[in-house]
Amino acid sequence: MERWNGFWVRPWEPGDRDRVAALIGSVLAEFGLPWEPEGADRDVLAVEECYCDRGGEFWVVERDRGEGDRELVGTGGYYPVARGPRAVEIRKMYFLPTVRGQGLGRWLLTRLEGAIAQGGFGEIWIETAESMTAAQHLYERCGYVLATEAELETARCDRVYVKRIKGQA
Repeated sequence: MERWNGFWVRPWEPGDRDRVAALIGSVLAEFGLPWEPEGADRDVLAVEECYCDRGGEFWVVERDRGEGDRELVGTGGYYPVARGPRAVEIRKMYFLPTVRGQGLGRWLLTRLEGAIAQGGFGEIWIETAESMTAAQHLYERCGYVLATEAELETARCDRVYVKRIKGQA
């Protein structure tokens, strides 16, 4: 578990499943995107199979509320994909509106990239939707490039970014 500025990041636990699904569903709805438990969001309901068993990780972000009480405010994870040599996709990086704009997205993205590099992966892929402009700006500021020729794997997304990890690819 790692702490930053009143927030905690820790590995996902089975008891998080319902809260994580609710958080992701609420963020998707905010951006006019559908919750797809049988499709694009199946991985949220099957974290063990989709992340852990495939050599990836899934993390939850919590905010201190005092007295040892914490509120789930964000998520993020990655798993290997067949898009390129030693490639992974960062998925489900979502935050509640109340914690956006504080640098938390950049902080979590940096931590995910560190874990990915430690795992020996060479490139990172991220899919997003046009309506998620703040996410696009974050990815671009962090060195991700719009991959205009890449195929999208998630129907509700219309943008795909890639970043090669220095010394890995």
